[in-house]
Amino acid sequence: MKSNKINFRNIIAGAASAIMLFSAVSCVDDLRREPITDVTSLSVYSDFANYPNALAKVYGGLAVGGQEGGDGSSDINGIDGGFSQYTRLLFTMQVIPTDEAVIGWNDGTLQTIHKMSWDSSNEFIGGLYYRIFTEIATANEFIRNTSDEKLAANGITGDNLKEAKYMRAEAKFLRAQSYYHALDLFGNVPFVDENFLPGSTTPPQRIVRADLFKYVEAELLACADELKDPRTNQYGRADKAAAWSLLSRLYLNSTVYTGQARNNEVITYTSKVIAAGYSLKNKIIQVDDPNNPDNTIPKDISYESLFLADNDVNNPENILSINFDGVNTRTNGGTTYMVHAAVGGAKMDPVAFGIPTGGWGGLRTTKAFVGLFPADGSDVRGRFFTDGQNLEINDLGAFTDGYAFIKYKNIKSNGQPGNDPGGNYVDADMPLYRLADIYLMYAEATLRGGNGSATTALNYVNAIRTRAHAVPFTSITLSNILDERARELSWEMTRRTDLIRFGKFTTGDYLWPWKGGVKDGASVASYRNLYPIPAKDIIANPNLEQNSGY
Repeated sequence: MKSNKINFRNIIAGAASAIMLFSAVSCVDDLRREPITDVTSLSVYSDFANYPNALAKVYGGLAVGGQEGGDGSSDINGIDGGFSQYTRLLFTMQVIPTDEAVIGWNDGTLQTIHKMSWDSSNEFIGGLYYRIFTEIATANEFIRNTSDEKLAANGITGDNLKEAKYMRAEAKFLRAQSYYHALDLFGNVPFVDENFLPGSTTPPQRIVRADLFKYVEAELLACADELKDPRTNQYGRADKAAAWSLLSRLYLNSTVYTGQARNNEVITYTSKVIAAGYSLKNKIIQVDDPNNPDNTIPKDISYESLFLADNDVNNPENILSINFDGVNTRTNGGTTYMVHAAVGGAKMDPVAFGIPTGGWGGLRTTKAFVGLFPADGSDVRGRFFTDGQNLEINDLGAFTDGYAFIKYKNIKSNGQPGNDPGGNYVDADMPLYRLADIYLMYAEATLRGGNGSATTALNYVNAIRTRAHAVPFTSITLSNILDERARELSWEMTRRTDLIRFGKFTTGDYLWPWKGGVKDGASVASYRNLYPIPAKDIIANPNLEQNSGY
């Protein structure tokens, strides 16, 4: 419920004056710098009352892009705080280069992302790289100051000690999650943990992808023992099930990362999540009967309600989300971006999306993605706005080329708008892990030879399809799973990783409009399965080595 939801009201300004934060960076080497603050970690961590605010800063690194009022005073140099918000950049790297989305804006090098023609000077790739390592640095600071020795020295005892250790485990999880993103997107990257002290003269060492996999695995396995039990932590904070979920995702992609399949482990950890008491969200509301003004009729908004402004209320499906609030967490990234950027053109009514000030006219989707859904519209996940829109994309810069796709709305289940009186900022939370993804991972790992049950896998997939009003499968194949992941998890920042795992991201096995910069799609070199290390960091840190092809 709202009252038990972690949010970030004033945490940027508050935490900046309460804990030592790493300063804005132009290269990862700069993470070595100790920031200048009015207080020291010694004075902050000597009082347990400061710990929740310090931890909120770590979570806040995923939600907002600056240190003043959400996105103000960006903590990444060279790119706007809203533009460089964590999930906005993750969406750019995970969704825009795929069949799921194109973007109309021509800011800087943005158009090179969908065309798959980026290089090592791309500011959006660099922005996410630095955002990831800023999050890691912030987590390191919390972990460094909550070691057993530091907690004892600061006199943290009793229930406060127990809670501090839970918080430390959460910071470790968040660090592991960011290292997972680095592993997935960049492969071989700089490595710093809590033992790398600010002010060190030694630049971060490079860790190769297979070793980083082992590190993330070990950290998540430790977190799975140290975090609170599933569904007992504050909403929006990590628990054991979050660690199990990320372990499942790590193991599912193990062949890509290490060359070794780990499908049995996927079954182990997805099964742990499934046994923890989560369930698919189902929601029926009453709406006016168009044929009888005096009556109401039931309307099934089960899938849609996962992405509305009150999706934090009575949601048994979300395992971990990033929390947004139009009053308490204001950012031009997050779900504010997801709603505003997807609304535009002359026909779309922004009021219907809870943003009366208007949309930004940026995001649409491709006909390849549209083609994954039945033409009769029976699958409720295929929510396309077609009025005034062309299926064909002749001009990437024209919002009317490509169907608009409806994912998030700043509207509550009862039809009321979100909490921001002006409608500029969105309340919907962004799920990072939810049960439907867990079901699909279990099914895929079973089909790939894992020790799951084929019957159970089919039942899980069909539970998802039944909720979506889609025809159940009589049997499933890996191709079914890839398409089902696109339908169910559209715009949830998994598509690039999924396509790579199935060998379809860079190859000619699957084409979509403007893949490779060609209207009908073309394959690109396989080295683009990884993004480049930013050129600035290669120059600044002699320990680094550029990814092949760049």
